[in-house]
Amino acid sequence: MPTAPASALLPDGSSPMGAPDLWQECLERMAQELPEPQFNTWIKPLGAQVSEDFSKVTVFVANRFKLDWIRAQYAQRIAQVLSEIYGQSVHLELAITPREAPAKSSLVQREAPPAPSAEATAEPVPEPRAAARHRLNPLLTFDTLVEGSANRMARAAALHVATMPGQMYNPLFIYGGVGLGKTHLVHAVGNRLLADRPEAKVLYIHAEQFVSDVVKAYQRKTFDEFKERYHSLDLLLIDDVQFFANKDRTQEEFFNAFEALLAKKSHIVMTSDTYPKGLTDIHERLVSRFDAGLTVAIEPPELEMRVAILINKARAEGSEMPEDVAFFIAKNVRSNVRELEGALRKVLAYSRFNQKEISIQLARDALKDLLSIQNRQISVENIQKTVADFYKIKVADMYSKKRPASIARPRQIAMYLAKELTQKSLPEIGELFGGRDHTTVLHAVRKIAAERQQLSELNQQLHVLEQTLKG
Repeated sequence: MPTAPASALLPDGSSPMGAPDLWQECLERMAQELPEPQFNTWIKPLGAQVSEDFSKVTVFVANRFKLDWIRAQYAQRIAQVLSEIYGQSVHLELAITPREAPAKSSLVQREAPPAPSAEATAEPVPEPRAAARHRLNPLLTFDTLVEGSANRMARAAALHVATMPGQMYNPLFIYGGVGLGKTHLVHAVGNRLLADRPEAKVLYIHAEQFVSDVVKAYQRKTFDEFKERYHSLDLLLIDDVQFFANKDRTQEEFFNAFEALLAKKSHIVMTSDTYPKGLTDIHERLVSRFDAGLTVAIEPPELEMRVAILINKARAEGSEMPEDVAFFIAKNVRSNVRELEGALRKVLAYSRFNQKEISIQLARDALKDLLSIQNRQISVENIQKTVADFYKIKVADMYSKKRPASIARPRQIAMYLAKELTQKSLPEIGELFGGRDHTTVLHAVRKIAAERQQLSELNQQLHVLEQTLKG
């Protein structure tokens, strides 16, 4: 092992360390901090080159995709750990591994002629940046997705596809309301596959972009290029396929691409705001293809999941969210993750602007407009009227003692929505439904919640009612 030069004496005067010692200790610390799969996938394969005076460490990454990911997720922490070990600032650079240089973390070399930094190697790389080529957001991964009962099945299916593409659940069709994490999940599939197989042909695209590509191919007579692009993929991730409605030519071309990809055992993952048979103005043969693999729903996140999302995202923003504040926000923002993130940003900005610590009162002040709108719009009475209109019964039936299924079922649905969308307690809800006992309300809530997981038609009806009530 080479010894460190005199200039590399530690600032506290202790014995100098060698280059391999510095990097090896960094690896050991990162291994303690990170879950084992993360460490083995992203950190362990890295190579490092340490300058003579230990002021700079160049970390070598296998390809551009992994370089972008390491920069976004781990570079700052690696630099901190290196500086903590050495006792003074260590500059970190990222570079693509030179072809002649091994990319093993165990091989740490002294710096010869300076290796090109990530910025210096960006231009000569012949292929476009990974993010641009695949259209994937490297931050949207399985690791950054908060798991709960609302998305557990969809996440498990997506993870299976990412690790064993082309084998089962093909196509994978994920549906749910806006802002529930469908897009995050499909990006996670693409990012995971590329982490395992960097050479894979992966494309994420919104359905509207596919429509635009079809139009351009017709206008420019470039259908050979169009087919080469889409029919040669290993994984196609396409968001919001409901946008294909009433676009016959687009549906025809997507059907052709669909068949070509399945024939070569490539995988297709799609999202929509409704389940396949609920899509309107989509050709029946296409709907039957959508429904031929696995169809899974993502539900609005439950309370515990919303709390976890808030705490994690606040931490990612460099702030600590007290649990009681997270519960307060989560109880009042129930619809989807997007609105939850919006509420979090308001609270963090309000805290920073006013230089006050995050508290329930601060959150109440920051979100007062949102809370007043929500309280004004969603009431048990409004829920009863909306549900009664939807199922074509009288509002009076909500309070009556009548028990035929045509009335009892909508009444249970209204009770479920009252519990989900208002701050009313079970006894209060029971009182507003004709003086019913709280156990009756609890039975209805549990029954509808369980059936929502099983019955796609009921789930879709509930989505419609929720969106109607939220305006």
